[in-house]
Amino acid sequence: MTENVISFTNLGHAYRPGTWVFRNYAATVNKGEVFALLGPNGRGKTTLLKLLLGALKPSEGDLSVKGHFAFVPQLFQVSFDYSCLDMVLMGRAKKIGLFSQPGQQDEEAALEALDRFGMADYAHRPFHELSGGQRQLVIFARALVAEADILILDEPTSALDLKNQALILDWIGRLSRKESLTIIMTTHHPHHALAVADQALLMLGQAKHIVGAPSEVLTEENLTALYGVPMKRVGFEHEGRRVETLAHVLPTVAAAEVRPTTN
Repeated sequence: MTENVISFTNLGHAYRPGTWVFRNYAATVNKGEVFALLGPNGRGKTTLLKLLLGALKPSEGDLSVKGHFAFVPQLFQVSFDYSCLDMVLMGRAKKIGLFSQPGQQDEEAALEALDRFGMADYAHRPFHELSGGQRQLVIFARALVAEADILILDEPTSALDLKNQALILDWIGRLSRKESLTIIMTTHHPHHALAVADQALLMLGQAKHIVGAPSEVLTEENLTALYGVPMKRVGFEHEGRRVETLAHVLPTVAAAEVRPTTN
């Protein structure tokens, strides 16, 4: 039986009266689903995340979020020389209390979380010395020790190389399907949503959106309208199975501009 974790109807937000970021948005997210938000810069992805996190109140509509959440920002920067273990223990703050110190149980939970992401050997390494992908895994571990039901990820593959992008996407799939964690993620990569999401919300305009299974809504027509550049959906065989991905078509340099000159 499916369990609704997040739902919103007629949802809208305006920072100033009459100036809507978006409105009339509606969607339902079930427990254990990956829900991807896609849209160009300035379309309201961050605003929608803030509404889900409770940092903003909707200007109109109804919003329901059931369960505890943890927020995983884009590449995490720190000003102090914290160890990876310290960074993960920060996720236990609500359980430890304001004026208390982490106990043995908290440290064991943090080390176990690091181990699950293959980062146990880095527990006492300075966080700032890690690569971008390694930092993201530590922040995922921090979210897990918070014992959240919902992970909210703001562009989790931002600025990562292809190998680390694949690593993070693999963990998003594992946490959703094996841990039944509900995951909300923003992304500028529609092929990532096609690969791991159960639902995708396309923020097409102030009062226009499309939501549904990625295989159905991530069409060439919808994505071209969303981003304003030609998009193509490409299929191919890989390791005996059919795979689809998405790519935007780059402008073609005129042949005359690249033809070598001759004397």
